[in-house]
Amino acid sequence: MPQNQDSKQNIIRTNMIKKLIPTIMKEGFQDMRMENVANYMDVSRAKLYKYFSSKESVLVGIVEVYVDYINELVLETSDDTETSYATRFQNLFEQSIQLAVNISDLFLKELQATYPDLYNQLKDAMFQREQETVKFYEEGIKNGIFNEINVRFIILQDDVLLREIIDAKYLIRNQVSIQQVLFDYYTLKKIQLFKSDKIGGIDDSKIKPVIEHIARKINASF
Repeated sequence: MPQNQDSKQNIIRTNMIKKLIPTIMKEGFQDMRMENVANYMDVSRAKLYKYFSSKESVLVGIVEVYVDYINELVLETSDDTETSYATRFQNLFEQSIQLAVNISDLFLKELQATYPDLYNQLKDAMFQREQETVKFYEEGIKNGIFNEINVRFIILQDDVLLREIIDAKYLIRNQVSIQQVLFDYYTLKKIQLFKSDKIGGIDDSKIKPVIEHIARKINASF
């Protein structure tokens, strides 16, 4: 197959998968049949089978989308300026939110139980991301940008606290909008990480439209 044709096929597959992901994350995939998959992708069964031969191949596609997205994050750079640290921090924050929103505990549990190889592939990518994040934080501490903190605790905070605060029940109970709670969390992390004399150089206007976009997507899924 010509390379440009292969690329077009991959784009179509990815777009079909992205339509399915919100439902998979909410409801899981154990009881889902291929006809349900076609409905959620808004395609005919013929088109579905053109790109995916089975439910397992759909899940392979989902994991590939996530692994590719995780691997897109670049935290290493030869530029050690304060602006570079701020930009990388904001990129890391955005991806942390996206992963918390789009990879549910239900999906991970079902994947581990049913397709352990795919689960391990996804977990390996997440582990590598964690290792790169640790290196980034430690580099920032060494270069006097970040406070001397327990970097593993900061990572754990994303795994636990971030998932909690984007839950609809938390938002309703505390009468707070998803946009506000995400910006509050961003501010908390910024204060935790950056030394007080470095915070003033961070341009928050770059992260606000990112948070607004994610907040709209989360609100639409409730």
